[in-house]
Amino acid sequence: MAKIKLTKTELKAQTDALKRFCRFLPMLQLKKQQLQGEIAGIAAKAEAVAARERAVRERLDGWVALFSSDAAELEGLVTVKEIRHGTANIAGVEIPVFGGIDVEVKDLDLWETPAWLDDAAQALTDVLSLRSERLILERQRELVMEELRTTSQRVNLFEKVKIPECRENIRVIKIAIGDEQTAAVTRGKIAKSRSPGGADDEEGAA
Repeated sequence: MAKIKLTKTELKAQTDALKRFCRFLPMLQLKKQQLQGEIAGIAAKAEAVAARERAVRERLDGWVALFSSDAAELEGLVTVKEIRHGTANIAGVEIPVFGGIDVEVKDLDLWETPAWLDDAAQALTDVLSLRSERLILERQRELVMEELRTTSQRVNLFEKVKIPECRENIRVIKIAIGDEQTAAVTRGKIAKSRSPGGADDEEGAA
């Protein structure tokens, strides 16, 4: 703990700091709760997207099993050209928001390729879209988690360090000021008793 000045000026500075920390702490605690709630929401969305992705993959795997001789046709059938996303703000954190994907589907020879590849192309597009959305959600979670760590550190700093430190400083300064005031009164009485016209003069007059 840094050494503090035992003065009324320092007492005011410490009191003001305590008020400031006590005012900010509830806001930080609220932000921490909001971030924790957002993380839970993002995790639930990511799990739902992952479940949909698994379902589409199972459907696609079923087709491949039925037409194993044509499975090679799936390679390069659909290519992602761009992942579109915007931004949003969550408790002061800027996060990416999934907006869809743009894909390129390989030209198919309708006479030389099986009809099921059309459906497979759509399923692959769905898989790629869901995977992209899941990756965006994972990035959201990373950013919000990082902000939660920072906010939690600040909450702990205020709760366990700054506020107790200010309260202890205020206690020490008040004791020092009180002792100084008591000592000043005592010195004043002693000086008065020793000064001309003090107690000795009064006894002589009697």
